[in-house]
Amino acid sequence: MERTTTLPGTTPTAGQLALAQQIAEGCTRPNRGITTVPTVVYTDPEHFAAESSALFGRMPQVLCPSALIPDPGMSVPHDATGRPLLITRDGNGDVHVFLNVCRHRGTRLVEGQDVACTKRLTCPYHAWTYALDGRLLALPRPETFPGMDKGAFGLVELPSCEAGGLIWYGPDSTADFADARELGADFDAFAMRDLHLFARQTHNVASNWKLIMDAFLESYHVTRLHAQTIGPFFKDGISSGDQIGPHQRSLVCRAEELAGVDLTDMTALRRIGTFAYQLFPATVVVISPDYINIMTLWPQAVDRTLVEDFMLIPEAPQSDKARDHWQRSWNLLDGGVFAGEDFRAAALGQQGLSSGAIGEVTLGTLEGGIRRLHEIIAEQMAVS
Repeated sequence: MERTTTLPGTTPTAGQLALAQQIAEGCTRPNRGITTVPTVVYTDPEHFAAESSALFGRMPQVLCPSALIPDPGMSVPHDATGRPLLITRDGNGDVHVFLNVCRHRGTRLVEGQDVACTKRLTCPYHAWTYALDGRLLALPRPETFPGMDKGAFGLVELPSCEAGGLIWYGPDSTADFADARELGADFDAFAMRDLHLFARQTHNVASNWKLIMDAFLESYHVTRLHAQTIGPFFKDGISSGDQIGPHQRSLVCRAEELAGVDLTDMTALRRIGTFAYQLFPATVVVISPDYINIMTLWPQAVDRTLVEDFMLIPEAPQSDKARDHWQRSWNLLDGGVFAGEDFRAAALGQQGLSSGAIGEVTLGTLEGGIRRLHEIIAEQMAVS
């Protein structure tokens, strides 16, 4: 496929460089032998409820890339968490995450799901008006609320953090964004905060969220499930991986292609390897040579997950030729590889596991990342 602009070259972080050096030196992930995971973690509604409370009700999560609202004076509703949220970038460029609820009578403040450019947010019911930093600016007939302190009626704000081109939020006041900031250095090495959002799509997948995550935690399926799409690019690929807190980071490439490559040149490294990040609990970032896909997963039920896919490119297309190029890449990944293959396989897996045919999922030595995901989940549920 023809490429246009490549992403700007930077220097890999120490952790990214270490993954490349491990592959070059033949030191890949340790062999843990055959392991298993009980089927009920994918199919049992009670387990799902406990898991959702411990993870999605407590831990910081990625909401979207910064590129979704790149400029001051932008906002976008977000409903997939189970609570109505509103993400804004105020006039100073700072990001906020609010409950999308008017402080007057509890009406949803902003309708729809689209990004808006506006300096003010006005409730459709009684026209209470807020700034993008959450302050209550005005209300009709203020004399009918004698003695009211407008400063006490700002929007309810949740903890949030913008780092490395990603916007994170915390479901409650205990959110700790230290890992998010550390990961931000990795994403700065890809210049992710400067990229342009080319496309955004939400998929409704009939699958447990972990079956979708599983596909991005192992390389065993790639040349088989993706034989007609991206599989040939990963033939004989070797992977290495590590963790930043509960988050997993991996690199897959052909060891022989590393010969003569300056591993400190990120552009050169990206030509021969693919970095992938599994941001706990449920975000996937895939770094291709000239674009980045970010997928945020939002469990809706034990067997249903919303997946929002974002594609970031170096700059807004400057010609029809460039636009067609990126559209072909988007169609290949979002519609072909992800929806047509990975998400389809997850839905088929959900059907099979829900049948009761097997009591446990068997994992080989190329699927250690999946085993580790389940261990991290158990660790986090134990401390919740």
